[in-house]
This record gives sequence, structure tokens and C-alpha cells, in this order.
Amino acid sequence: MGAAMNPPNMSEVPDRRKGRWQLILILMMVIGPMALATFMYKLQFWVPQSRSYHGEMIGNGQTRADIGVQADEQRWQLLVTAPAACAADCQQLVYLARQLQIGLGRDASRASHALASAQPLDSDYDAKLKAEYPQLQRYPLDLSTFSKNAAAPGDAQLWIVDPHGNLVLRYDTKVKGKDLLNDLRHLLKLSNIG
Repeated sequence: MGAAMNPPNMSEVPDRRKGRWQLILILMMVIGPMALATFMYKLQFWVPQSRSYHGEMIGNGQTRADIGVQADEQRWQLLVTAPAACAADCQQLVYLARQLQIGLGRDASRASHALASAQPLDSDYDAKLKAEYPQLQRYPLDLSTFSKNAAAPGDAQLWIVDPHGNLVLRYDTKVKGKDLLNDLRHLLKLSNIG
């Protein structure tokens, strides 16, 4: 008779169902975006085709050594490579690299500029570099290594190299200084190194 007087509380059953639904919704909110992002990446849908950088991305883990430059720089580097004589286009890139470092303003100490040449420089240009570009780092360029690398075309190039020596972006002689400066500032803003 006592059992009939106290029927089971029916409100406990809906509360358990409600709790389970809340748990499922919370899990879906946490796991759902990760699953969707993985699915989008694997199937390559809804992936934006635009890009925010202006050079050619070097995203395969290559380093300065892979293009024939042996250096131990611990900052971001604007590296000009000259597999042939450093003619007008090459000289323009060297000038641009220096101007970009100056253009970084308060972040200028986080970057350096350098020239790696396979051939000796013209004596007049060499004297100009010593007088007007005192902070320019100079390296020999190993032409056999450089010519084997598919990412390294045969003419003068400007590379952005991270503090670990990894090649990040490559630019040819047609690059606009403002575009390159924007790319470099963006990299420095995102980077916790260098």
C-alpha cells in the first residue's frame, strides 16, 4: 500500500533526457568544428583560393643551404641571390632589401639584408657596397647547389628567410617594394621568433 501512495517521480525521466541532449549539444559544439575543418581540408571544399602574400611561397621545408648559401643568421633575412654577375636587376634587389629593412621602423632590428653571389662583384659596385651598405651581409653562392634547386630560377631573386634559416617567400626582380614590405610586416607580426 505504501508503494501505491508514493508513485515514482515522473519528472526525473525527462530531466535525464534533457541532460543527455545538453551533453550531446555541448560535445557537438566542441567536436563539430574540428570535424568540419578536417573534412574541408581533406576534400578541399570551401577553401579560399585567394592569398594574402605577393611572392612565391616556399612551403616545403627548404633552407638557405638548399639554395647554396651557408649562413648563421638568427634574424629574419632579406637575402638576394645572384647566380650570375650582379647586374642592374640584382643591384636593384640589394637596394630594395636595404630599404625594406629600414622601412620596418622599430622592427628593423628583427631583420637583416644580405647578398649571396656566385661571381666576384664588379670592383666599383663592391666599393659602393662597402661604403653605402655597411650592414649588408655577404656570402658566397654555391652555384652547383643553386642550379639543382627547382625553386631557384637562374636570375637574381630576393628571398625572405626565417630565423631558423627556412625559405619562406621568393620574389623576382619585378616585385613592388610596398607589396614585399607588407608581406614582411605580416610575417613579423605573426612570428614569435626572431
